[in-house]
Formats: sequence, structure tokens, C-alpha cells
Amino acid sequence: MAGAPIAAVVVLGAAVSAPGVPGPALRRRLVHGVGEFRARAATHLVLSGGIVAHPPAEAYVMRDLARGMGVAEAAIVIEDRARNTFENAVFTGRILRERGWRRLLVVTDAWHLPRALYVFRRLGLPVSGAGVPHPAGLSMLSRLRIHLDERVRLANCAYLFARGRHKPVLGAEWPAD
Repeated sequence: MAGAPIAAVVVLGAAVSAPGVPGPALRRRLVHGVGEFRARAATHLVLSGGIVAHPPAEAYVMRDLARGMGVAEAAIVIEDRARNTFENAVFTGRILRERGWRRLLVVTDAWHLPRALYVFRRLGLPVSGAGVPHPAGLSMLSRLRIHLDERVRLANCAYLFARGRHKPVLGAEWPAD
């Protein structure tokens, strides 16, 4: 997808530590996403994440951080319903399609990126990805657990597509699988 500018950088949410307090993964993803937004001269920063553990929605916590980093409010687009990667792609995908954005960059942790790209691409969205590096000091056992967990979650996403779970949200205008 080299060449034309990126229309939107999509940052996927992660857990908050307490109400309104970003967890480490959420902070890493947002900082990396803002860096990509600036480096690629994107026009919009889409922040995707709903309420999973503590209100407010992850997207609003990221919005506040992004504004604190100097991102203009007009560049920020909020998707505040998603509670998981599948929903990130489905709900964000609807926004991206409605706005006609064709060049997209998804930002999430490097270990999570293959699954995120699978779901976005399965929805027919033209995305590339930018993975946030693993935190320093992550043990081999932790890396193995993450890898195995991602395989299970990837299989679950494939199952959700097979069951048509994306179709009620997307509507009839969405291209068929």
C-alpha cells in the first residue's frame, strides 16, 4: 500500500487499569498510533474500543491521551462499542466504509496484528498494519502463552465469520464474503 497517503490510522483499544486510566497496552498502542498518524501524514485517527472493564470506553481514554499529545479534535474519530477484535473490525469497518476511506493502517500489539488484519481483510477492508513491539523483558513462557492464546482467538474469529455474526451490523450494502 505504498504511495498515496493513509486516510486513517486505526488504533485498537486495550484494557484500562481503572476508570479513565489507560493500561500499559492501551498507552503503548495509542503512542505508536499517534506516531504513525504523524509519520504517514494521515488525515484521521480512528480510536476503537468500548467499555470492557471500567467506564469510560477505551476509545475515550485514547482520545484524551491523543489530545494531550497534540492531535487535533477534528482528526479524531471515535468507535466506542467494540469489546473485542472482531467487533473492532466490524464497527470500525462500518465507519471506514461510510466515509469512503480506502487506505488504512491498523495499529495494535505486534502479537495481535495478524488476527486483527485477518478480521479487517475478511471484511474486505484495504488495511496494512503497524505492530507495537513486545514490552521489554517479556519471558519466553509469556510469549508462548500469548502465541497460543492468539491461535485460539483467531479460530474463534473464523468461527464468528462462519456463523455470519458480522452481517447484522454491516447491513445489506456490505459486500458478501
